[in-house]
Amino acid sequence: MSKWRTVTSGIPQGSVLGLALFNIFVGNMDSGIECTLSKFPDNTKLCGVVDTLEGRDAIQRDLERLERWARANRMEFHKAKCKVLHMGRCNPKHDYRLGKEWIESSPEEKDLGVLIDGKLNMSWQCALAAQKANRVLGCIKISVTSRSREVILPLYSALVRPPPGVLHPALGPPT
Repeated sequence: MSKWRTVTSGIPQGSVLGLALFNIFVGNMDSGIECTLSKFPDNTKLCGVVDTLEGRDAIQRDLERLERWARANRMEFHKAKCKVLHMGRCNPKHDYRLGKEWIESSPEEKDLGVLIDGKLNMSWQCALAAQKANRVLGCIKISVTSRSREVILPLYSALVRPPPGVLHPALGPPT
């Protein structure tokens, strides 16, 4: 049996209660939030439509609420990792603050292994996935002498194209 240890921060990995404790702790984080807020153990996302000045103001008010919540709960947002991703062609690209610091704007961000840009263009993501798959195929080609279908197909299926729902470390999430 494992020995008891003091946990000074974070959620212990593999903890049965970790998820429940996290949900209890951040349960009131979205109190009063006007925009869409997504909460994850290592990530918080605030999204809103900014086609008017009222939309911009709503996002800024929500950022101020989140900063107050963090202060009241003795938490801190890693502000250097906070980014604004402006989406859409006619986006006015307003600036936002979290606390006293301005949040940097970014042309693209990786989210759950998928690169997202302001145009929702996935061509770069597809090219990167194809490049990784071709590297694995190259390894198969130089490592395996047989070119029979019975040998190559299982290798391809296991290394390049995993079954649906299975994450492959070299390729990321299945498409």
